[in-house]
Amino acid sequence: MASRSPQVVLASPWWASAVCALLLGSWCLAAPVVALDTSAGVGLQDRALFQERVDYTLTNQSDGDFHGQVLTNTSFAGAVGRGADFSGADLHGAIFTQGAFAEADFSDADLSDSLMDRADFSGTNLTNALLNGVIASGSSFAGASIEGADFSDALLDRDDVVRLCRDAEGVNPITGMATRDSLGC
Repeated sequence: MASRSPQVVLASPWWASAVCALLLGSWCLAAPVVALDTSAGVGLQDRALFQERVDYTLTNQSDGDFHGQVLTNTSFAGAVGRGADFSGADLHGAIFTQGAFAEADFSDADLSDSLMDRADFSGTNLTNALLNGVIASGSSFAGASIEGADFSDALLDRDDVVRLCRDAEGVNPITGMATRDSLGC
């Protein structure tokens, strides 16, 4: 996959790419997002809703360094991030749909409420990661390190839960939730 530079997207809801993919197919993920200036007449307290964010949809981020970055609601849909370092990153609400993140490091990352369906997380390091409320149906976590990960309220395939329970151990240092309990082992 050829490397592309990230594009800046304004005021695009985190779920827009997912809805587009579900309704129209994955081709729409490459469509440009139109930014409307809706900030006129908006109070200062609401302007945070219209901040810029980076969109990595369909890009090659293999071996990329995202360590400790704030990437809330960022899209990595269809992206390749093999071996990328996401350790300690805030990825709350991010989109990883149909992405390939084999052997990436997500240790101590906040992946809560992320959409990661049909994505490859095989061999990833999810040690002490927060995965509360993720939607990861059709994804692969084969060989992932999950010690201390919190999967509370996550939507996972039953087969994945069975496989993850075989290696589940530890307690998440932030939530105090045992990995086995969060998976319902």
